[in-house]
Amino acid sequence: MNLPGSPYFAYRQGFLHVEDLPLAHIAAQFGTPCYVYSRAALTANLREFQAALAAHPLGVGGLVCYAVKANSNLAILNLFARMGAGFDIVSGGELQRVLAAGADAGKVVFSGVGKSATEMEQALAAGILCFNVESTAELERLDAAAGRQGKKAPVSLRVNPDVDPGTHPYISTGLKSAKFGVPIADAPALYERAARMPNLEVVGVDCHIGSQLLDPAPFSEAVDRLLVLLEALAARGIAIHHLDLGGGLGIRYRQDETPPEISTYLTPLLDKLRGREKLKIVLEPGRRLVGNAGLLLTRVEYLKPGAEKNFAIIDAAMNDLMRPALYESWHEIVEVERKNIPGATYDVVGPVCESGDFLGQARALAIAGGDLLAVLSAGAYGMAMSSNYNTRPRAAEVLVDGDKAHLIRRREHIADLYAHEQQIPEDPC
Repeated sequence: MNLPGSPYFAYRQGFLHVEDLPLAHIAAQFGTPCYVYSRAALTANLREFQAALAAHPLGVGGLVCYAVKANSNLAILNLFARMGAGFDIVSGGELQRVLAAGADAGKVVFSGVGKSATEMEQALAAGILCFNVESTAELERLDAAAGRQGKKAPVSLRVNPDVDPGTHPYISTGLKSAKFGVPIADAPALYERAARMPNLEVVGVDCHIGSQLLDPAPFSEAVDRLLVLLEALAARGIAIHHLDLGGGLGIRYRQDETPPEISTYLTPLLDKLRGREKLKIVLEPGRRLVGNAGLLLTRVEYLKPGAEKNFAIIDAAMNDLMRPALYESWHEIVEVERKNIPGATYDVVGPVCESGDFLGQARALAIAGGDLLAVLSAGAYGMAMSSNYNTRPRAAEVLVDGDKAHLIRRREHIADLYAHEQQIPEDPC
């Protein structure tokens, strides 16, 4: 089987390895459930984006800003920062994370529809690259926040081009029905308004149409609409210094999926912008950098045959990996050790008290109780979306570098979960 994330995830002599380390060794050392990432895969994925930009005349001087929401572990952020990446953040908490990880604040773009005044002030004090503004009300709040600090806030408008990205409706962000961005038809007038505000500096245009994009056509359509907007802004004397094309490029979750190569995806888009070599290009990949660089390692607690279904009950659950319950998304699930035993079809489910607590349905597996399973393509929106539902501690996270395993987040203890809670005094009566 050609696993997502290959060649960094592969079987050797019947045992699944991450780089040069057997997953069974990681389970023995750190327990399960456990998120496991490959440093080599993370590094290769970022370098591929950086190389694709550098190879194009328009991309020279471009910036890859990792979308922190996909996976916000400090070790991963620090690795990307050391490689020269910028960061796309959506909260004040993410700003503090990237700064703690060693990020250059001058390479940070701040997206999101609901920035608070406090978050704006923190980002202004840090000196971020740009605020991606998504409404008139936000422009006014940012202008006031910058005025209080005696600064000019660098802004771009996130424009909504009303393009259907052909992905899951929960992760489609470029349609006119979405909460994100401003309608592209309204953008010229709003840019003129921003240019008149005393504490704002217009620097860019931003667009992001959705996530897990496998077809380049919708994004190409969005770029065509951005070109019309750039001409309209130029006619109004509004100079644009960078174009933020967002992220969203998909990964392979299923065996039959073939996402485009990064260079194949980007080159035609950059070609459309020829003649604008002074325009800096910003990209915001998230899932494509980390999704297939990680997996969720889990152990089978019980095999439970049923009248209509067989269940493999594992020690991971929907609180550890929410995507299957939230999106009905597919993750390949494979045996960590290939055994010559009879197989069966199982729903792979967790111990959480919900019928939606499944990580995979109708999966052919040759397993016994106590065996290890790997839930693949879990590096994005896995740990980042995990919770403590059912008072379950969140999993450990481990980064593999060659034949070495580094614990980059310890497993939570039960006491951690209620450490900030407090009982009320007894009734004095």
